[in-house]
Amino acid sequence: MTDADHMRRAIALALAQLGKTGGNPAVGCVIVRDGIVIAEGATADGGRPHAEELALDGVQEGARGATAYVTLEPCAIRSGGGSSCSDQLVAAGLSRVVYACADLSVFAAGQGAQKLMNAGISVDQGLMELEARALYVDYVPAKAVESRR
Repeated sequence: MTDADHMRRAIALALAQLGKTGGNPAVGCVIVRDGIVIAEGATADGGRPHAEELALDGVQEGARGATAYVTLEPCAIRSGGGSSCSDQLVAAGLSRVVYACADLSVFAAGQGAQKLMNAGISVDQGLMELEARALYVDYVPAKAVESRR
């Protein structure tokens, strides 16, 4: 399967949660290691847990060296003060994160991607962005800020 195939699956996971995540965006996450999907997640009803958190819960230590495909930039700061999705992806030892759309929320806004890169994780943004962007037409980021990229 290709990167696009995995992102297409992440978009489908997010689409299934559209309208169920409260003020949080519906996000999909697929984790792949050695070409095999090892975990999936989508933002839970009410907005918590986040997609990346749910996917990582399913693999524990098995995500080391894997790639995560996420429909929206992973958060850098958790509004409730817990561990952010970026921090959790770093702790899990992923080697690459591919996300479709930037998140202009103050909880991400390029900071999520920067945390990943600072930890040595390869980060790619924009794969299937147009398709994923349709998920976020009604999403109003918390205290939206201009993208720093």
